[in-house]
Amino acid sequence: MAHNPHAAQGPEGNHDPAGSTQMFRAFVDDGAPQPGRQAAAPAGPRIGLILGVVVAVVIVAAVAWLALS
Repeated sequence: MAHNPHAAQGPEGNHDPAGSTQMFRAFVDDGAPQPGRQAAAPAGPRIGLILGVVVAVVIVAAVAWLALS
């Protein structure tokens, strides 16, 4: 059996045989956002999506108008 130095040793009751819980908690604690620091959302993709939807609605409306007339 391989020795894992990061895993809790002994009969503490919260022993994680894989050590994944401790590693996950360390990952979450390291990646926590800092208070007062917010990343600005890029407006480029959102504007492109809105324009794409508007163009699609106009095309569908034009096709429907031509089909019904």
